[in-house]
Amino acid sequence: MPKRLILLIALYTLFAIIALLRAVATGSFDLFSLGVLPVLFGILTQAPWSSLVLKIYIGLQTLGLSALGVTAIIAYQITPQDVKVVIEGHNIPMLPLVISIISLLMIQYWIAFSRITRDYLTAKTNG
Repeated sequence: MPKRLILLIALYTLFAIIALLRAVATGSFDLFSLGVLPVLFGILTQAPWSSLVLKIYIGLQTLGLSALGVTAIIAYQITPQDVKVVIEGHNIPMLPLVISIISLLMIQYWIAFSRITRDYLTAKTNG
């Protein structure tokens, strides 16, 4: 298994744990957070559909985070003092948060669209 995919599997395992904890705590399920489960399963089993599902999932993440970003920009124009991220009483600075989100998305795109990943995920169906 390529090291890039091991990195992605580790990242998606973390996402899956957080998604499951969030689903249990809130009692609500959504595609944005629990969508990682079929992607993770497909990558681990080298399923023929896993490459497509991975790209769709990253697209959904990009769309959702872009919508949140645009909403934050519009809200910042209206009332800048109200635009903040608070998690369990801790105020999260915006610049590191935005850089982290963009970095996570870029790493996922780099892995998903690399030739190494494509070759690995199609090896089972061709062999």
